[in-house]
Amino acid sequence: MTRFRESVRSLLREQVLDAAYGLVAADGWGGLRMTSIARTAGISRQTLYNEFGSKEAIGNALVQRELEGFLLGIQRELDAHRGRLEAAAAAGVGFTLQQAVDNPLIKSVLLAARGGEGDLLAYLTTRPEPVFATATAMLEAYATEAWPDVDEESRGLAVETIVRLTVSHIVQPVADPEESARRIARITARIAYPGGRAV
Repeated sequence: MTRFRESVRSLLREQVLDAAYGLVAADGWGGLRMTSIARTAGISRQTLYNEFGSKEAIGNALVQRELEGFLLGIQRELDAHRGRLEAAAAAGVGFTLQQAVDNPLIKSVLLAARGGEGDLLAYLTTRPEPVFATATAMLEAYATEAWPDVDEESRGLAVETIVRLTVSHIVQPVADPEESARRIARITARIAYPGGRAV
């Protein structure tokens, strides 16, 4: 019975997040209302509040869900270039930046922020969770296994740099995703191998 309840709750959460995702992508975060989410998801407002409690909690869950999808894609890109740090970094960052360009939720968040509605953008920039902590933990675990010859301090600095620069380029792109990915990868490789070793 407990497993059934957990399954129903998980389905309900996905239903709510799907509804919120569609509404944010169409109308922006600023115009999102709990009433609209409940109506679109086909549930009562009380059920929605019981499950999430607030619009901010839904925003956090939305960003977390998108991040999980990003991280799975990044993992695939890294695995395809295992053993070649700069190539792996370029592939992972390039995937992330291109997904950010193509992702309707991210586009809506960035457009809202440029119009002065930056509430949801804070999950990508000023709040430590989920983006920085989750992405950093995943990359640190990967880097420890894939690049054992990089010393611990350099590895930590490289991981922090790649995460922060990638988020920065999502928020304020300065070049196309491919070029930005190459530059970020080059910086990361130089931090990891300060002696200039070929990677």
